[in-house]
Amino acid sequence: MTPMNKLDREQRARILHLLCEGSSIRAVTRLTGASKNTVTKLLVDAGTACAAYQDRVLRNLPCKRVQVDEIWSFIYAKQANVATAKAAGPDSGDVWTWTALCADTKLMVSFFIGDRTGTSARIFLDDLKERLAGRIQLTSDGHRAYVEAVDEVFGRDVDYGILQKIYGTTIESERRYSPAKCIGAEKELVKGCPDPAHVSTSYVERSNLTIRMHTRRFTRLTNAFSKKIENHACAVALHCMYYNFVRIHKTLKVTPAMAANVTNRLWEIGDVVDVLEAWEAKK
Repeated sequence: MTPMNKLDREQRARILHLLCEGSSIRAVTRLTGASKNTVTKLLVDAGTACAAYQDRVLRNLPCKRVQVDEIWSFIYAKQANVATAKAAGPDSGDVWTWTALCADTKLMVSFFIGDRTGTSARIFLDDLKERLAGRIQLTSDGHRAYVEAVDEVFGRDVDYGILQKIYGTTIESERRYSPAKCIGAEKELVKGCPDPAHVSTSYVERSNLTIRMHTRRFTRLTNAFSKKIENHACAVALHCMYYNFVRIHKTLKVTPAMAANVTNRLWEIGDVVDVLEAWEAKK
């Protein structure tokens, strides 16, 4: 097994690349020979460095249309099983990753790890607002926590619409892992003058699918779920860094960070290692 202080840049880059492409920690240990603790520590350090870097550079963004949504996961055990779990900590149970996506550049503008309450909605939207250069059209789903949070954070300085999907009851939807069929959607213009044609959550929902496919701990029905909320947050931060700066968007033909003028070049995974090493030097 390879101890952390023996990892060179190439080994670090390979491990981070595997993590960003959906490999579990145990799979990475088998592919690279690094120990589980080594991989976990690298994930935490890289995630912390990536979160700090994006917090600094994702500012004054030229976004005009932003879509927000939440993606479910859990820490240690699902909420219903926390009471009987052997070593459940205070952060165990359901956890929600709030995401904000620019509809034009596909940039992941902001993300927040928390519960699904109005308090989390306000913290999330407050962070989002601080990163924007001007007025935006904002779209969310019908989760009511957004309505009060948008009013409190943005006031009148937003064009806000809700896309409320309508689901039907079918035989398939009664099965355990079959989602209900969407039979329609209603658009509600809540604040300002949102363009009804752009009241949509399609892009952010597709981005949430990308999170599930590229971050192993979001994969359903596996044992790769997060055991600590800190590691969960670091994995999300690392994914957002990879998604924003390294992974070329198939439609845009550039990375979201390039489309939003956050960077003028295509990053490689080695550039993420550079961000980590710069953070380590300051630390």
